[in-house]
Amino acid sequence: MRTGVIGIGHGKFGRREVTVQELAFEPFREALEDCGLHQKDLDALIVGSSPEYHRQRSLSGVVAEYLGMNPKPTFLVEAACASSSAALAIADAYIRAGIYDTVAVLGVQKMLELSTPEILALMGRVGDVQWESGFGTTFPGYYAMFAHRHMHEYGTTREQLAAVAVKNHHYGAKNPNAMFQKEITAEKALASRMVASPLRLYDCCANADGAACMIVTNEETAKKAETPIWMAGLGSATAPMSVLRREKLSEIPSAIDAAKEAYKMAGIGPKDVDVADVHDCFTIAEILAYEDLGFCEKGGGGRMIEEGETHIGGRIPVNVDGGLKSKGHPVGATGASMAVEAVKQLRGEAGERQVDGAEVALMHNVGGIGQYCFVNIFRR
Repeated sequence: MRTGVIGIGHGKFGRREVTVQELAFEPFREALEDCGLHQKDLDALIVGSSPEYHRQRSLSGVVAEYLGMNPKPTFLVEAACASSSAALAIADAYIRAGIYDTVAVLGVQKMLELSTPEILALMGRVGDVQWESGFGTTFPGYYAMFAHRHMHEYGTTREQLAAVAVKNHHYGAKNPNAMFQKEITAEKALASRMVASPLRLYDCCANADGAACMIVTNEETAKKAETPIWMAGLGSATAPMSVLRREKLSEIPSAIDAAKEAYKMAGIGPKDVDVADVHDCFTIAEILAYEDLGFCEKGGGGRMIEEGETHIGGRIPVNVDGGLKSKGHPVGATGASMAVEAVKQLRGEAGERQVDGAEVALMHNVGGIGQYCFVNIFRR
């Protein structure tokens, strides 16, 4: 049995002066309108979110009530930055098992109720609290270590990191849902203030409020849709919480394992992917993703961005929605946002950002510093 996506919705990412319920309602309504369904047609609601960022406890309960989903079953799924990808994987499993026919998968995060220091402290605790975060580790600090190691092993340069930011802001400027709709230059990126050497301000994504939604259904129902998009391959994997227990710091091992699983299930290889959305929480993360996903050889990620291979018109366009770097990173909503972009590309609805003739789309969503990774492959 195949699982198909028949409805999508996406709200504006950024600082939103609304409640988390209102934030969730916007893409939920849009997704229902997109597929012509009503709340009564849904069998369940699965919410992907990282709950510690919200003042509201039991988030899925208040969201389900506001969306008019009572008494349908609803629950919350958490996998750090990959929470809504985990929710999508669970929805797929329920549908393939025949337990539910049609499920709404909602990624939502209201991050900016907290201050930047509070958010940094929470994110730092995604590392091992016994051996790492107690000594002051932060998200930028972890990825700075990955960047330094990649530079040491493969000669990756600051200019190559900056090229990722320039590309993603270029496409983000064309995305009305992006937090930052402005282009930047390499010179501006390279001159921005240091955050965690070698990562500067424009190497880092921003915290955001945001939500995105998908209506996922079984093969029989999906076939009735005008342009069903099929979930062809789903891969997921984990890695040690502590980087001290990882063999290498120049790759994300969970991404490598999840990609292998997704490619195998879909019956394709990296060369068959037409467009990809990858988890560029930092510019080095996108370069690591090129390699971990098999788009190039180990150490070739820097050259890949330098030579324009991941722009539209290049060998494999990546993050042509602006990525986390330009869209912003509302933790629990990021995976759902990637899936919505994949569906738009395969439907031919991405406007100025459209990759011509896209038939296969891949999304790569990393949770934490690689503790979790989900790689999903979609087909027309």
